[in-house]
Amino acid sequence: MTTLRSIRPHPQAQVPETAMVLAAGLGKRMRPLTAMRPKPLVEVAGKPLIDHVFDRLRGAGVKRAVVNVHYLADAMEAHLKHRVKGIDVAVSDERAKLLETGGGLVKARDLIGDQPFVCVNSDNLWVDGPVDSIKLLSALWDDAKMDALLLLVPQALAHGHRGQGDFHIDAMGRITGRRKPGRLAPFVFTGVQILSPRIIADWPEGAFSTNLFWNRAIAAGRAFGVVHQGLWFDVGTPSAIPMTEAVLADG
Repeated sequence: MTTLRSIRPHPQAQVPETAMVLAAGLGKRMRPLTAMRPKPLVEVAGKPLIDHVFDRLRGAGVKRAVVNVHYLADAMEAHLKHRVKGIDVAVSDERAKLLETGGGLVKARDLIGDQPFVCVNSDNLWVDGPVDSIKLLSALWDDAKMDALLLLVPQALAHGHRGQGDFHIDAMGRITGRRKPGRLAPFVFTGVQILSPRIIADWPEGAFSTNLFWNRAIAAGRAFGVVHQGLWFDVGTPSAIPMTEAVLADG
């Protein structure tokens, strides 16, 4: 039996045409490197973090990206205009108010469209394993039973991550719960996922986290996880950069 935790050597999938790239955060943990530039433009392994993300999106076949901006938005927009090639980019402007991840999805809803979409944190850095991770998510996406499909990494393999895990999943990949206070959870969210636009519903005003949408999907049994088989790095602080580059240099 094939489960969401198993590897498909060559996943055949209809990759979503659109991605939402979350790039509006303040990058406080990355100070002082973010004093004069947004976190997605901090360089790791020779290029800005957001360029690593766009490399993965293009490689998977994503055609367009919606990118939200807030902190140092002019610098972000200039980079998107002059440095990002091979993918159409639309900007969701949050200059007036930072909306967090959930509020950012709400504001970008009309730009995202009505089909399932890839959603990626712009400060992610990951290396694919045997298969392209976005293609693997796409191959396992089942619109009839899923509202969210998250790429997860085992806690023990989450390079640079200082948290205690995020989720529990069953043998079929269904997310069965969140980490409880004072406990560990075996899987960490990588910041890469496929979402259905129908998950963006009944939202509060203003800023809020995607956790609201996830919790509803978990309660309804419509949230699933796929275990990442490559490398993943939590590049959240300046000290994490040399560690990440050292692991990448080792191949």
